[in-house]
Amino acid sequence: MKPVLFYFALCLGFFFFSCADNAAEQSTKKRPNIVFIMSDDHAYQAISAYDDRLIHTPNIDRIAKKGMRFTNASVTNSICAPSRAVILTGKHSHINGKIDNLSPFDTTNITFPRLLQKAGYQTAMFGKLHFGNNPKGFDEFKILPGQGDYYNPKFLTQKGDTTITGYVTDIITDLTLDWMEKRRDTAKPFLLMYLHKAPHRSWLPAKRHYQKFTQRTYPLPETLFDDYLTRSEASRTAEMGIGKDMLLQYDLKIPKEILDELGIEERLGAGGVNQLNEQQKAEWDAIYGPIANTFKKEFKTMNDSLLTVWKYQRYLQDYLGTIAAVDENVGRLLDYLDEKALSENTMVIYTSDQGFYLGEHGWFDKRFMYQESFKTPLLIKWPNVITPNTTEDELVQNLDFAQTFLEAAGVTSPEDMQGESLLPLLKGEKEKWTRDAVYYHYYEYPAEHTVKRHYGIATKEFKLIHFYYDINAWELYDLKKDPQEINNVYDHPSYAKTVQEMTEKLKAMRLKYKDSDSLSNQYIRMYKDKGWIE
Repeated sequence: MKPVLFYFALCLGFFFFSCADNAAEQSTKKRPNIVFIMSDDHAYQAISAYDDRLIHTPNIDRIAKKGMRFTNASVTNSICAPSRAVILTGKHSHINGKIDNLSPFDTTNITFPRLLQKAGYQTAMFGKLHFGNNPKGFDEFKILPGQGDYYNPKFLTQKGDTTITGYVTDIITDLTLDWMEKRRDTAKPFLLMYLHKAPHRSWLPAKRHYQKFTQRTYPLPETLFDDYLTRSEASRTAEMGIGKDMLLQYDLKIPKEILDELGIEERLGAGGVNQLNEQQKAEWDAIYGPIANTFKKEFKTMNDSLLTVWKYQRYLQDYLGTIAAVDENVGRLLDYLDEKALSENTMVIYTSDQGFYLGEHGWFDKRFMYQESFKTPLLIKWPNVITPNTTEDELVQNLDFAQTFLEAAGVTSPEDMQGESLLPLLKGEKEKWTRDAVYYHYYEYPAEHTVKRHYGIATKEFKLIHFYYDINAWELYDLKKDPQEINNVYDHPSYAKTVQEMTEKLKAMRLKYKDSDSLSNQYIRMYKDKGWIE
């Protein structure tokens, strides 16, 4: 080859290699970062983007204002660990095997973080996973053991366990920002799972918030004194009533010495207050001590209704106080993304592992398929993809997250995932969304709160629920006429056609998702084999 031609060919080769490198770099840059923010038991009623009567959450609301607010997002199984397993695997509980908080998570399950990691994403998890001490698919993690503690929490890490002094919501954010600042690989897109313990029971706010929130009062829910008249015994036998089941010491911070003076015995202890160090305890007692003393003076004048109202106010003061810290810390992370010019190419999701009762039907906790625990907050922002300040009412579930993240990252989803990518909705292509119903199945009975086993189907108009195992009861709710789900119309003659249609739809959906009575019986036998039930 002549020197001139050789030189030309060499330059051409460098040009093409350079273009290929630049194309690869551009391709990598186009893959979005994913920041998945999840709190624990955060009711949509306690986010001001949904309802501003209880609390103002300006930072969480920023995600809604810059993105999309889903009003019909729900979960497939309203309990902590199973919800997380569904999110990670994109499969219903009966398929991934994590049906309750008791059974182990099968680590052979393929999870979306493992697939993103394999596809070149840097992955990190900080906060509450709830199960496992070695989450798969993460380059770095620091997670709470089990439920974790609000004050001076212990963390599990790849390098061993560590205890950090301070308030858990602040600490989880400190760990997250430290990773973002010091160990994030700027050449790679990243998946960050930023997972809060709050506002999980037993609701210990930070000092800066309990000083304020213990002075507040809240409007009573219309159904605080619900009589469950038209519903099955499942509602009446559940042990999650604020009046009869919420504990004065564990939940509401009345010291045991005062309960002893009043002749009140309870089954649980101090609910995390024992984790406070000496200084923290002194600061805590300065606020909660006078509350306890006032309760001691007034207790004997309280009838059941007055005690329920007192418990409700104390419950919301602490529950919402913990959310105030979540909102502040979400703001810290959003500010960091803005300051580091990361927001434009980052999908940010805010959700909860399920909804929660804030006195509706007289309850706290979750588990039931009724709206307050079945529905969950879901806010997503993704600049240049999602139109800011939009609202979406299509039926979506936590089952859909895995496939959404994988498609956004350009990664093919496994065929056995059971959700649907939300990208058509995020892009405004609503005509491509065909789902008209969602499926739910709850298993953990008998256990804490004694919510009976049930499965069901919900459309935008109706909800059909079947309670089973030691009961055979059906409930149907007209969600348009009865959004508070007061009137079970399953046996009402005017709804006979609806019952038939919903029952057929439920059968088809159980077939689609590979659920069945025989599989339910298999899980019941598992409970019996383990001695959890007779």
